[in-house]
Amino acid sequence: MKQLSCIIIEDEPLAMLRTKEYVQQIPFLRLLQTYDSALKALPVLQGNEVDLLFLDIQMEGLTGIQLLQALPQPPRVILTTAYEQFALKAFEMEVVDYLLKPYSFERFLSAVLKAQKWIQPSLKNIPGYLFFKTAYRLEKINLEDILFIEGARDYRKIYCIKDKLLTSETFGDLEERLPSSVFCRVHKSFIVSLSKIEAVEGDRILIGKERIPVSETYRKAFYKALL
Repeated sequence: MKQLSCIIIEDEPLAMLRTKEYVQQIPFLRLLQTYDSALKALPVLQGNEVDLLFLDIQMEGLTGIQLLQALPQPPRVILTTAYEQFALKAFEMEVVDYLLKPYSFERFLSAVLKAQKWIQPSLKNIPGYLFFKTAYRLEKINLEDILFIEGARDYRKIYCIKDKLLTSETFGDLEERLPSSVFCRVHKSFIVSLSKIEAVEGDRILIGKERIPVSETYRKAFYKALL
Protein backbone atom coordinates (compact mmCIF):
# COMPACT_ATOMS: atom_id res chain seq x y z
CA MET A 1 0.00 0.00 0.00
CA LYS A 2 1.40 3.38 -1.01
CA GLN A 3 1.89 5.77 1.89
CA LEU A 4 0.11 9.11 1.83
CA SER A 5 2.36 12.07 2.57
CA CYS A 6 0.76 14.54 4.96
CA ILE A 7 1.40 17.71 6.94
CA ILE A 8 -0.32 19.25 9.96
CA ILE A 9 -1.04 22.97 10.31
CA GLU A 10 -2.18 23.72 13.85
CA ASP A 11 -1.36 26.63 16.19
CA GLU A 12 -2.53 24.99 19.44
CA PRO A 13 0.36 22.90 20.88
CA LEU A 14 -1.86 20.29 22.58
CA ALA A 15 -4.07 19.88 19.52
CA MET A 16 -0.94 19.58 17.36
CA LEU A 17 0.45 16.86 19.63
CA ARG A 18 -2.81 14.90 19.56
CA THR A 19 -3.08 15.01 15.76
CA LYS A 20 0.58 14.07 15.37
CA GLU A 21 0.15 11.07 17.69
CA TYR A 22 -2.91 9.94 15.74
CA VAL A 23 -1.08 10.23 12.41
CA GLN A 24 1.83 8.17 13.72
CA GLN A 25 -0.54 5.31 14.62
CA ILE A 26 -1.70 4.88 11.00
CA PRO A 27 0.81 2.87 8.90
CA PHE A 28 -0.12 4.31 5.50
CA LEU A 29 0.39 7.94 6.59
CA ARG A 30 3.84 9.53 6.29
CA LEU A 31 4.15 12.80 8.21
CA LEU A 32 6.37 15.26 6.34
CA GLN A 33 6.25 18.20 8.74
CA THR A 34 4.15 20.14 11.25
CA TYR A 35 3.56 23.91 11.16
CA ASP A 36 2.07 26.37 13.64
CA SER A 37 0.97 28.79 10.90
CA ALA A 38 -0.42 28.54 7.38
CA LEU A 39 2.17 30.95 5.97
CA LYS A 40 5.06 28.73 7.06
CA ALA A 41 3.55 25.77 5.22
CA LEU A 42 3.10 27.56 1.88
CA PRO A 43 6.43 26.45 0.30
CA VAL A 44 5.77 22.73 0.78
CA LEU A 45 2.15 23.08 -0.34
CA GLN A 46 3.18 24.91 -3.50
CA GLY A 47 5.53 22.03 -4.29
CA ASN A 48 2.56 19.65 -4.79
CA GLU A 49 4.26 16.96 -2.69
CA VAL A 50 1.50 16.69 -0.06
CA ASP A 51 -1.32 14.16 -0.45
CA LEU A 52 -3.27 15.05 2.69
CA LEU A 53 -3.44 18.17 4.85
CA PHE A 54 -4.72 18.32 8.44
CA LEU A 55 -5.70 21.96 8.79
CA ASP A 56 -6.87 24.12 11.68
CA ILE A 57 -9.20 26.98 10.73
CA GLN A 58 -8.77 29.79 13.27
CA MET A 59 -5.12 30.88 13.13
CA GLU A 60 -3.37 34.23 13.23
CA GLY A 61 -2.10 35.77 10.01
CA LEU A 62 -3.89 33.45 7.59
CA THR A 63 -6.86 31.27 8.46
CA GLY A 64 -7.27 27.74 7.15
CA ILE A 65 -10.14 28.81 4.88
CA GLN A 66 -8.05 31.67 3.46
CA LEU A 67 -5.19 29.27 2.82
CA LEU A 68 -7.41 26.92 0.82
CA GLN A 69 -8.82 29.83 -1.19
CA ALA A 70 -5.29 30.98 -2.02
CA LEU A 71 -3.99 27.62 -3.24
CA PRO A 72 -4.70 26.91 -6.94
CA GLN A 73 -4.37 23.14 -6.42
CA PRO A 74 -4.72 22.26 -2.72
CA PRO A 75 -4.23 18.67 -1.56
CA ARG A 76 -7.06 16.71 0.03
CA VAL A 77 -7.94 18.40 3.32
CA ILE A 78 -9.29 17.29 6.70
CA LEU A 79 -10.23 20.33 8.77
CA THR A 80 -9.66 20.23 12.53
CA THR A 81 -11.48 22.95 14.43
CA ALA A 82 -13.43 23.86 17.55
CA TYR A 83 -15.93 25.94 15.55
CA GLU A 84 -19.06 24.47 13.95
CA GLN A 85 -20.01 27.58 11.96
CA PHE A 86 -17.44 27.00 9.23
CA ALA A 87 -18.77 23.56 8.24
CA LEU A 88 -20.94 24.69 5.31
CA LYS A 89 -18.17 26.83 3.82
CA ALA A 90 -15.71 23.98 4.26
CA PHE A 91 -17.79 21.42 2.42
CA GLU A 92 -18.45 23.91 -0.39
CA MET A 93 -14.65 23.82 -0.81
CA GLU A 94 -14.81 20.00 -1.07
CA VAL A 95 -12.82 19.13 2.04
CA VAL A 96 -12.71 15.42 2.89
CA ASP A 97 -14.01 15.80 6.45
CA TYR A 98 -14.62 18.27 9.26
CA LEU A 99 -13.37 17.19 12.69
CA LEU A 100 -14.69 19.07 15.73
CA LYS A 101 -12.25 19.26 18.64
CA PRO A 102 -11.82 17.28 20.76
CA TYR A 103 -12.17 14.29 18.45
CA SER A 104 -11.42 10.64 19.19
CA PHE A 105 -8.95 8.43 17.37
CA GLU A 106 -11.88 6.43 15.93
CA ARG A 107 -13.37 9.61 14.43
CA PHE A 108 -9.94 10.63 13.13
CA LEU A 109 -9.38 7.21 11.54
CA SER A 110 -12.78 7.36 9.85
CA ALA A 111 -11.82 10.68 8.22
CA VAL A 112 -8.43 9.34 7.12
CA LEU A 113 -9.94 6.22 5.55
CA LYS A 114 -12.35 8.44 3.64
CA ALA A 115 -9.39 10.51 2.40
CA GLN A 116 -7.54 7.37 1.34
CA LYS A 117 -10.48 6.35 -0.87
CA TRP A 118 -10.47 9.78 -2.51
CA ILE A 119 -6.71 9.86 -3.07
CA GLN A 120 -5.95 6.25 -4.02
CA PRO A 121 -8.24 4.58 -6.57
CA SER A 122 -9.53 1.24 -5.34
CA LEU A 123 -7.48 -1.69 -6.54
CA LYS A 124 -10.79 -3.39 -7.33
CA ASN A 125 -11.17 -0.95 -10.24
CA ILE A 126 -7.85 -1.99 -11.77
CA PRO A 127 -8.25 -4.65 -14.51
CA GLY A 128 -6.47 -7.94 -13.93
CA TYR A 129 -5.36 -8.15 -17.55
CA LEU A 130 -5.06 -6.25 -20.84
CA PHE A 131 -4.87 -7.24 -24.49
CA PHE A 132 -1.78 -6.03 -26.36
CA LYS A 133 -1.35 -5.65 -30.12
CA THR A 134 1.27 -7.96 -31.62
CA ALA A 135 2.14 -8.53 -35.28
CA TYR A 136 -0.66 -11.00 -35.89
CA ARG A 137 -3.14 -10.86 -33.04
CA LEU A 138 -4.22 -9.39 -29.70
CA GLU A 139 -2.37 -11.08 -26.86
CA LYS A 140 -3.84 -11.29 -23.35
CA ILE A 141 -1.39 -10.62 -20.50
CA ASN A 142 -2.11 -10.65 -16.77
CA LEU A 143 -0.84 -7.35 -15.37
CA GLU A 144 0.63 -9.03 -12.30
CA ASP A 145 2.94 -11.02 -14.64
CA ILE A 146 4.56 -7.92 -16.18
CA LEU A 147 8.02 -7.02 -14.86
CA PHE A 148 8.87 -4.07 -17.10
CA ILE A 149 8.55 -2.77 -20.66
CA GLU A 150 11.51 -1.73 -22.82
CA GLY A 151 11.66 0.20 -26.07
CA ALA A 152 13.08 -1.84 -28.97
CA ARG A 153 13.27 0.38 -32.07
CA ASP A 154 9.79 0.33 -33.62
CA TYR A 155 8.42 -1.99 -30.94
CA ARG A 156 8.00 -2.23 -27.19
CA LYS A 157 9.21 -5.42 -25.50
CA ILE A 158 7.04 -6.54 -22.58
CA TYR A 159 9.06 -8.61 -20.11
CA CYS A 160 6.87 -11.01 -18.14
CA ILE A 161 7.69 -13.51 -15.42
CA LYS A 162 7.87 -16.43 -17.86
CA ASP A 163 8.23 -14.92 -21.34
CA LYS A 164 8.50 -11.77 -23.49
CA LEU A 165 6.18 -10.15 -25.98
CA LEU A 166 6.70 -7.58 -28.75
CA THR A 167 3.96 -4.99 -29.26
CA SER A 168 3.64 -2.19 -31.79
CA GLU A 169 1.89 0.07 -29.28
CA THR A 170 3.72 3.29 -28.42
CA PHE A 171 4.81 4.22 -24.91
CA GLY A 172 2.10 6.88 -24.99
CA ASP A 173 -0.52 4.22 -25.72
CA LEU A 174 0.81 2.00 -22.95
CA GLU A 175 0.88 4.80 -20.38
CA GLU A 176 -2.76 5.58 -21.09
CA ARG A 177 -3.84 1.96 -20.70
CA LEU A 178 -1.68 0.74 -17.82
CA PRO A 179 -2.90 1.73 -14.31
CA SER A 180 -0.62 4.49 -12.95
CA SER A 181 -0.92 3.09 -9.43
CA VAL A 182 0.87 -0.07 -10.60
CA PHE A 183 3.15 0.99 -13.47
CA CYS A 184 5.51 3.96 -13.77
CA ARG A 185 7.50 5.47 -16.66
CA VAL A 186 11.09 5.86 -15.47
CA HIS A 187 12.94 6.54 -18.75
CA LYS A 188 12.10 7.34 -22.36
CA SER A 189 12.69 3.63 -23.03
CA PHE A 190 11.30 1.97 -19.89
CA ILE A 191 8.10 1.45 -17.91
CA VAL A 192 8.37 -0.66 -14.74
CA SER A 193 5.94 -2.49 -12.47
CA LEU A 194 6.38 -0.88 -9.05
CA SER A 195 5.59 -4.09 -7.19
CA LYS A 196 8.37 -5.97 -9.01
CA ILE A 197 11.15 -3.57 -7.96
CA GLU A 198 13.61 -5.31 -5.62
CA ALA A 199 15.85 -2.32 -4.92
CA VAL A 200 16.97 1.07 -6.20
CA GLU A 201 20.69 1.82 -6.33
CA GLY A 202 21.49 5.36 -7.34
CA ASP A 203 19.72 5.82 -10.67
CA ARG A 204 19.31 2.10 -11.32
CA ILE A 205 16.24 -0.02 -10.60
CA LEU A 206 16.84 -3.68 -9.82
CA ILE A 207 14.29 -6.18 -11.15
CA GLY A 208 15.75 -9.68 -11.09
CA LYS A 209 19.06 -9.52 -12.95
CA GLU A 210 18.06 -6.40 -14.88
CA ARG A 211 19.36 -2.91 -14.12
CA ILE A 212 16.93 -0.30 -15.43
CA PRO A 213 17.97 3.38 -15.62
CA VAL A 214 15.96 6.24 -14.12
CA SER A 215 16.31 9.40 -16.18
CA GLU A 216 16.23 12.98 -14.90
CA THR A 217 12.93 13.62 -16.72
CA TYR A 218 11.05 10.94 -14.80
CA ARG A 219 12.99 10.83 -11.50
CA LYS A 220 10.72 13.05 -9.38
CA ALA A 221 7.50 11.32 -10.48
CA PHE A 222 9.09 7.89 -9.97
CA TYR A 223 10.16 8.53 -6.39
CA LYS A 224 6.78 10.07 -5.59
CA ALA A 225 5.06 6.93 -6.88
CA LEU A 226 7.49 4.67 -5.06
CA LEU A 227 7.43 6.39 -1.67
